[in-house]
Amino acid sequence: IDYYFIHGDSMDEVISGYRYVTGKSPIMPAWAMGFWQSRERYKTQDEILTALRELRKRKMGVDNIVMDWQYWKTDSWGSHEFDPARFSDPKGMVDAIHDLNARFMISVWPKFYPTTKNYKELAANGWVYLQAVKDSILDFVPPGFVATFYDAYAPGARKLFWKQMNDNLYRLGVDAWWMDASEPNVQDNTDIEYRKALCGPTYLGPSTKYFNAYALANAEAIYDGQRSVNPDDRVFLLTRSGFAGQQRYSTATWSGDIGTRWEDMKAQISAGLNFAMSGIPYWTMDIGGFSVENRYMAAKEGSEDLREWRELNNRWYQFGAFCPLFRSHGQYPSREIYNIAPEGSPTYQSMKYYTELRYQLMPYIYSLASKTHFEDYTLSLIHI
Repeated sequence: IDYYFIHGDSMDEVISGYRYVTGKSPIMPAWAMGFWQSRERYKTQDEILTALRELRKRKMGVDNIVMDWQYWKTDSWGSHEFDPARFSDPKGMVDAIHDLNARFMISVWPKFYPTTKNYKELAANGWVYLQAVKDSILDFVPPGFVATFYDAYAPGARKLFWKQMNDNLYRLGVDAWWMDASEPNVQDNTDIEYRKALCGPTYLGPSTKYFNAYALANAEAIYDGQRSVNPDDRVFLLTRSGFAGQQRYSTATWSGDIGTRWEDMKAQISAGLNFAMSGIPYWTMDIGGFSVENRYMAAKEGSEDLREWRELNNRWYQFGAFCPLFRSHGQYPSREIYNIAPEGSPTYQSMKYYTELRYQLMPYIYSLASKTHFEDYTLSLIHI
């Protein structure tokens, strides 16, 4: 094990030294500091556009709306192509989002079904992990499909991965990238030895040695790729896993698929502060929690469970408004404010108020964001 010691007379000096070694944090685009609307998931073109239009109709501040996974055909993971049966005009959809004065973020996994053209291009160069294919490991999408991940450690693989994203997605006008399962998560709930077998060998050597740095290499692929075709466009990446130095690729991390519980909300405070003390200035979470308890899923109007669901989301919004990134996300029930609580109710009014407060703070927040680059500042929790 190698240890690195960075001296400073204050925590800010220590983090500044860390970024001197591992890379400065670029200034994130201003819109990234606004409110993000996301859920698992918008299943059609009409669903995502309707959600954004409803928010605009209610004069809700929103800068970014997010397309989660499975916008592709069920048997085509890794194609980076929209299912035409549900998304008849992807370019028109993105244009409509832009016309509504919002940005569009999309989820892209470094995962491929061997039947896709993109997999075959990568595999032809030896840039995929083959253990899962050899063992016929089926993923969790019914009825189950063989899948694996590309080798992000190979420079050629990173360039090809970006080219595939550029050809199919960036050309549509995509503004930001959600790099999910960047551990990489070839298979859930796998013991560590088999997980290492599934994740290698890598271009650099055995996964036993390079196991944890995958998210960094994957972020490099997108950052360098996008800057190569559009150097004037600021890159924004959200990744589920991280590694030392990820901030230099304009990357934020979120805390994963947390539960819809008060203790999970409480845990985000220490998690966020630990991100900040690790030199990572941008972190976020699923406001409301991702994995929903059954009692909330079936809650009836007037029930104690529904009252608690609304209060949980309200309190989480109040906390989230003061975090570096302000992002709502999670499984059903749908996460739009008007789906959480009726318009005009105290919960609705409170959530709307804190969203408006976030936008009142935007000049201050963006000034702090500039300090993260020019002064190696740490944007942990917003102080007012």
